[in-house]
Amino acid sequence: MAKACKVIISLIFSISYLLVSAENSAGTSYVVDEKVNDAGYVITNPFFRTPPIVIPGDSASNKNNALSVDFISKETNYADSISLVKWAPQWARQYLSTLIRGNIDRTHEKVLDMSFAITPSYTREAGFGIGGALTGLYRIDRTDSIMQPSDVFMSINASLNGFYVLTFKGNNLFTDRRSRLSYKVELYRKSLEFWGINSEQTANNPQSMYDRRQIDLQADYIYRVNRNFYAGVCLNADYTDARNVKNPEYLLNERPQYYVTGIGLSFEFDTRDNLLTPTRGLHFAYRPMFYWKEFGSAPASFFNHTFIANTYFKLWKGAVLAYDLYASINTSNTPWTMREMIASDGIRMRGYYMGSYIDNCQIASQIEYRQNVYRRLGVTAWVGGATLFSALKEFKNKDIKPEWLPNFGVGIRFEFKHNVNARIDYGFGRNTSGILFAIGEAF
Repeated sequence: MAKACKVIISLIFSISYLLVSAENSAGTSYVVDEKVNDAGYVITNPFFRTPPIVIPGDSASNKNNALSVDFISKETNYADSISLVKWAPQWARQYLSTLIRGNIDRTHEKVLDMSFAITPSYTREAGFGIGGALTGLYRIDRTDSIMQPSDVFMSINASLNGFYVLTFKGNNLFTDRRSRLSYKVELYRKSLEFWGINSEQTANNPQSMYDRRQIDLQADYIYRVNRNFYAGVCLNADYTDARNVKNPEYLLNERPQYYVTGIGLSFEFDTRDNLLTPTRGLHFAYRPMFYWKEFGSAPASFFNHTFIANTYFKLWKGAVLAYDLYASINTSNTPWTMREMIASDGIRMRGYYMGSYIDNCQIASQIEYRQNVYRRLGVTAWVGGATLFSALKEFKNKDIKPEWLPNFGVGIRFEFKHNVNARIDYGFGRNTSGILFAIGEAF
């Protein structure tokens, strides 16, 4: 009797599976979390898997492992089943449905798998405002299910105090599976508090103000030389204009406006399983950059050396421990607009005020614990620190040895797109704290 019931249940599941496949073959996305004989690996975010649908049987594809499949129809309007939003117009419910199913990888079906959101925002520098973010995934070769998809991201944010920022960035993975183009364009205007352009000033000067306007372009093309080693070239062009400086003497006779252009090399060792939401692997990078004075308005040529070392370890189910070490060394004749500023990138020293500490060089380190809580939701906690200084020789002088600034905080993660997390971080530091909204993990 028990054996007969088992056979009947198996037949019911099998028939249901075949019917769903037949009815939704044109508009259904199949997301497979485990290795399947005829599908290979489909990269998914292991933090935010939906519960598996177990299809009974003893076929080779699911003999030892449960097969996790999501049946996502393009016509399915998930918001219709939520009583709280039934009053909303059709377009609003359709948009909510795209967010609900937004983490499904549809890059094999669409030229560009895109999602967007408009939300209120708040930062210490800008105050309250409103922002919009658009993120998309795509594959140059949509028949390739092994390589992770390329990504593109655009956001605009405006606040009540006249602040605005426009960001456009992405990673384009070419079909040769060996080369990658990473790029970022940022344009913003910020009214910032200002204490000076080196560590001594920022530690002693009273607070001032200035209006910072900046256009920054970064591009990095790398080619895989062997299994995990990459080499390539970098380009950076930056224009910064400081207006309405209340205390111009804080600039120490430097110009309030500079534009510079630099070119350099990129060397990377990369074993990460994913660019945007890595869960295991190593990433070491070294980028020497040369800024020639003839290609800008700086009074002299200068160099920058950037080192990055990131490691990622899986601890237990849904848990990752990530570590980041960062060092940026500028030569002494670097214009003040290109110096290191604490909390200027939203990656390190989260919670500090942008520009509260400025100097030629920075060394920063942080370790972050990331844990999935429920489906697409996760939490993080981190601790770290950084120091700024004018030159490495300061470490040899006990009287002016650089001082480390502490940093720690907690955050919430939501898988906005497939393997792309939206994050809200609240960071703390020395006599400071602040909130940060961003797309993608900090590192």
